[in-house]
Amino acid sequence: MNPTSFEATGIDRAWIDKLAEYGITEPSPVQAQAIPAVLRGADVLARSQTGTGKTLAYLLPVLQNIDPELKATQKLVLAPTQELGMQIVREAEKYGEVRGIGVLGLIGGAAIKRQVEKLRQHPQLVVGTPGRVRELIEMRKLKMHNVSTIVVDEVDQVFQLGGAGDVDRILNSALRDRQLVFLSATVSDSTAALVKREMRSPVEIGIDPEQTTAPGLEHLYVVAEERDRIDMLRRLIRQYNPQRAIVFVNQTESIAEVEAKLNHLGIAAEGLYGDADKLARSRVLSGFRHGKFKALVASDVAARGLDIEGLELVINFDPPPDAEHYVHRAGRTGRMGRSGSVVSIVTDRQIFIMRKFAGELGISLEPRVLYAGKVLTSEQLAARKGEPSGQPRQRQVRPAGSQAGMAEVRGSRQAEPKPAKGSTRGASTLNGPREDGVRRDGREPSRQGGEPFKGGKPAARQSQSERERNRKNKGAPKWLKNKPPRP
Repeated sequence: MNPTSFEATGIDRAWIDKLAEYGITEPSPVQAQAIPAVLRGADVLARSQTGTGKTLAYLLPVLQNIDPELKATQKLVLAPTQELGMQIVREAEKYGEVRGIGVLGLIGGAAIKRQVEKLRQHPQLVVGTPGRVRELIEMRKLKMHNVSTIVVDEVDQVFQLGGAGDVDRILNSALRDRQLVFLSATVSDSTAALVKREMRSPVEIGIDPEQTTAPGLEHLYVVAEERDRIDMLRRLIRQYNPQRAIVFVNQTESIAEVEAKLNHLGIAAEGLYGDADKLARSRVLSGFRHGKFKALVASDVAARGLDIEGLELVINFDPPPDAEHYVHRAGRTGRMGRSGSVVSIVTDRQIFIMRKFAGELGISLEPRVLYAGKVLTSEQLAARKGEPSGQPRQRQVRPAGSQAGMAEVRGSRQAEPKPAKGSTRGASTLNGPREDGVRRDGREPSRQGGEPFKGGKPAARQSQSERERNRKNKGAPKWLKNKPPRP
């Protein structure tokens, strides 16, 4: 039976009181299972949906197992991205101050010389990205001989970002009997192989293994033509009107374009770039958290591990490349039991991707239509238009195109009098022929063959030599045409 209170998990009263200050009074399911296992020193593989409290599930017992009197690095936490690393540092500092535990972040992209100087203060807990931690270990600036616990958060993402080799080097530099704690929303084959190779009788924790996303999420998709996707994005943000929303794109090159177009349309937006320096990224995230702009445009790498409190809406401007990326994108909202919406914009040819994700993840991923300022189901749309539910919309046909209309047109044409022989349909009445066969303008009408009329009888046919001469003289001066032929 899982503990139903933090006292039952074995957490000290000092941290229970600290948790109460932030309104956390009961452990989440993953915390209830992971905290006792980590406290007793067991290797742990925890799989749980993003946003279920995994950070505190390992951070609280790790802090409790630190000896504040020993001025040396005792615990190490690895994170795949700068943002997730800094987020863990903030949480560790907040709860570590209860016992005066020193915390240091070793994040890639920051000044390494300053990090080396802070390592001389002997922080008991180090949080860092794999590349920077490995670099400092090889420089012999980060001592690993007292490190008894290594935590790898979002381990699958660490491997996807090419950190598998760094993790191996870090594990080999630590004590042989060190404790390993791996956490992720998904467990790939690479992670499973590492667990089998490095862990000793690990405690496997799977919270609702069939439920890959938080239960409070609403999964929807809307269909738009390629050229209309930006306008659909604008309409979705206007309709949901969230305080904050994250817009995901697949390519880093698309961030600036989407950001610029949203700002042009009157929606305050900024882009989060994975290759930006630490200060620029911190500025953007701080502005987003404080509501200085509504939409954060980011790629999967840039936004992995972000924890934005109260985030209501996630929009996939580009469909995720696979179901795992969908899980991590969706995990930015609906955290810790809250509700949230995940809306994907797809074209007709991409609808099958939504069906694929729904099947692989076991979720209900439903289509929606934006109509008259509302997000409607197909049944609601049909009801609004007065059409039978479940039947395709019938295209309205103009009366002129109906069979009755065409019959009327044909009848009117048959009722019209036939034009006189030799005239042209639709000709002006001014130049139309009279009953005597003479045009009203005094010119004689021509027959279809081109022979002029004289007194109602055809003139004598021209000889072949005359026709040939006229053809040759065509376009010649008048005096030359009137010149009599030579005898």
